[in-house]
Amino acid sequence: MRHRIRLPFVVLALGAALAVGVRGGTSGQEAGVQLQFANMLFDETRYAEALEAFRRAAGAEDPSISVPARIGVVKSALQIGEFADAQREARSLLAVAPLNTEVLTVHADALWSAGTFDEAEAEYRDALGRQPGMSRALHGIARAQASRNLLDEAMDSAQAALRESPRDPEIHHTVGTIFERMRRYEQAAAAYTNYVNLLPNKDHSEKAAWSRAQVRFLKSFGEREPIAIDDEAAERLYTVGFRLVDDKIIVKARVNGQRLQDFVLDTGSEQTTISRQTASAAGVRPITYTLSAGVGEVGLRGLQLGRLDSLEIGGLKFSNVPVMIKAPALRGLPKRETESFSPLTLGMSMIVDYGAQRLTMGRVLPDEPAETHLPMRQHRLSLVRGLLNENHPTYFVIDTGGEVISISTTTAEAINATPTRKIALRVYGSSGWDRDAFLLPGMRLRFADAIDFQNFALVVLNLRAPSVLLGFEVGGIVGHKFLSPYRVALDMGRSEMRLSPTGN
Repeated sequence: MRHRIRLPFVVLALGAALAVGVRGGTSGQEAGVQLQFANMLFDETRYAEALEAFRRAAGAEDPSISVPARIGVVKSALQIGEFADAQREARSLLAVAPLNTEVLTVHADALWSAGTFDEAEAEYRDALGRQPGMSRALHGIARAQASRNLLDEAMDSAQAALRESPRDPEIHHTVGTIFERMRRYEQAAAAYTNYVNLLPNKDHSEKAAWSRAQVRFLKSFGEREPIAIDDEAAERLYTVGFRLVDDKIIVKARVNGQRLQDFVLDTGSEQTTISRQTASAAGVRPITYTLSAGVGEVGLRGLQLGRLDSLEIGGLKFSNVPVMIKAPALRGLPKRETESFSPLTLGMSMIVDYGAQRLTMGRVLPDEPAETHLPMRQHRLSLVRGLLNENHPTYFVIDTGGEVISISTTTAEAINATPTRKIALRVYGSSGWDRDAFLLPGMRLRFADAIDFQNFALVVLNLRAPSVLLGFEVGGIVGHKFLSPYRVALDMGRSEMRLSPTGN
């Protein structure tokens, strides 16, 4: 109770000091007070206000004030999804203080937010080499290792970061995500609980609310093994046929022993999803809610989260499957929202043979020859790196449920791609209509040295909401137009996408 009573007086005292500083104190004194005030606001998770206070303090001539203030600018901007501002400030700051390991680490955080994961990982390792045991560098390495499906190594790095900074809530949150991917839900719930408990009591951010809801959901599994299959099934490969409808892969699946129904194969979604009607028919009860984000004007969307007793695809049966229920449903769409699944979220690697219209799933894929091997990262979604116009690297979501090759509006702005004539498009996604979508001709897009689209027209979409939810700027999406000429293997064990022309 003492902390709760004292805190308003701290705020009032700082406010008074700020007022005195503005009227009669030196600029250095004012900046120092602003820095204290900004740090307090940041600790209270009032990031937008902290950002402005850090910016005011950053103008100090004294580097002992200006450098920490500018670090605060980067950290605050990242917290509220102002990735471009964070990246600009981090680049400028690194030029001023290149030997400061904290500056190097926040620059790496900014690189991560830009979707340049390879460069960020290299800088985290550089910072750790300069200052062994640095918690923020260890935390960055943990995220990078997790994105390459090195979950045991990622957990070791995250736990090492926690030993250095046990009261850093963000590290606890990352530990929770790693445990969740390991399907160790009890430990994941404990880590998310630690994260929430380290936040101020009045934190009502979406991330905090999501974490509280996720704790309830994970605990609801009790002694049940999540996404369970029997030992024999785990050693086998399963192949099922599919059909293509409007450039989408349709597979038959069964929920809770009910009739077979159509599911879209959608690697652009991080959960199995069903409609409210299917949930009602199969007796799937909502447990809590979650946040979803996709293409469309709705942006962030609250959906129900439940659990399937069983999901059967071909001869493969999963038990205790997390599922998003599309309730409330979106209105005004040209088609009913469909059921969807991704083998990747079920712990399976996969091969999609578009020519033979066959889907193969298995925990381990055979080491088959392929024409093209592309490194793949898994940061909630599967991602592959591309190069735009020869000088802009960025990561693209691999989306079997999507239709075109697209880039984000932010990416288009970053490469200064301004069309002489904007060709408007009518595009709808999982979050409704994207009424600002347009076609951008004359682009070049390369993936390694093997796939090269020259003088190509890309669709430009507003990906702001999914970028904020994912914590980095999504560069774009590769869908059916990119994938369909190939036999596509998404291999989780090897962290790569393999492509061979269909028929090979």
